[in-house]
Amino acid sequence: MRFEPTIYTVESVTSGHPDKVCDQMSDAILDECLSQDPHSRVAIEVMGSHGLVVVAGEVTTKATVNYEKIVHDIYTQLGYSNDIKVITHVAEQAPEIAKGVDTGGAGDQGIMYGYATNETPEYLPRGVVLAHSLARGLEQLRTSKALTWLEPDGKTEVTATNGNILTILVGAQHSPGIEQSQIKNDLVEKLIEPLLGDLTGVEILVNTSGSFTQGGFQADTGLTGRKIMVDTYGGLIPHGGGCFSGKDPSKVDRSAAYMCRFVAKNLVAAGYARECLVSVAYAIGRAEPLMTEAFNEKQESLNEVVQKNFDFRPRAIIERLDLLKPLYRQTATYGHFGKAGLPWEEIIAIK
Repeated sequence: MRFEPTIYTVESVTSGHPDKVCDQMSDAILDECLSQDPHSRVAIEVMGSHGLVVVAGEVTTKATVNYEKIVHDIYTQLGYSNDIKVITHVAEQAPEIAKGVDTGGAGDQGIMYGYATNETPEYLPRGVVLAHSLARGLEQLRTSKALTWLEPDGKTEVTATNGNILTILVGAQHSPGIEQSQIKNDLVEKLIEPLLGDLTGVEILVNTSGSFTQGGFQADTGLTGRKIMVDTYGGLIPHGGGCFSGKDPSKVDRSAAYMCRFVAKNLVAAGYARECLVSVAYAIGRAEPLMTEAFNEKQESLNEVVQKNFDFRPRAIIERLDLLKPLYRQTATYGHFGKAGLPWEEIIAIK
């Protein structure tokens, strides 16, 4: 049994997509807290809509944080120039949650999953890697001014079967007054062909609803955590439901999902599987997981190897992956997995 279906479609979005703008704002706030106080407790949500940004959540920290400045800085860094009003409503972490976390327990109940495959050097399915590469390529073409008509918002989508690409879909925000035929020709030449090479048999779709001149918060509402499938494995494996961005590592929604990926990748790298799925579940305030499970593409259990080599208690995860550093904004775009230099992407020796 393969975890990936025979035919599948996955998507990615650019850093200027409204949901991703919110993710970056949440993680920039988290990084600022951790840079001043590594033991900060942070659960920050951002909503942006038509000139308004709301920052809300729970923060317990010794850090002094200028929420409004961070929001404005992110927004302008991403290429937007229209004015936004910022409303902040932040409280401290509830003491009933804190008392369980303070003793090493999980910051919430829930189920987390991690996955890896040997299909690509990134240990991710080819379609997932390509969707992110296309979206990142849109941003690079914009910021380098290789395509001066590109604007910050954008989406990509890839349909694949048995390792072969069937369809490439790109939605690219653009300046007014440019023909859609030119947009498609430019993107095929400068984005799609360089990534795929021969496009024989590949359907190319660009801006399928026509013009796309309004983007970001001017066109759509953004929310932290609404792109959890883009953040993970494109919907090809289960997701426990909890988002990552804006949460410090005491929240197992984030840290345990990173640990599951770390374990799955290392099991594949060590030859225990071509594909590996790892899952774990927690009760709030309790350190020991309710369950851990790992198996390969043949549905063979790898639990014995996992139990010998990996500790899923929340504090052990934080220590193993060194998660109290301000490293999170870089995860908020183009997926949390498959990026070199992130601690949960490290390959180690296991027995």
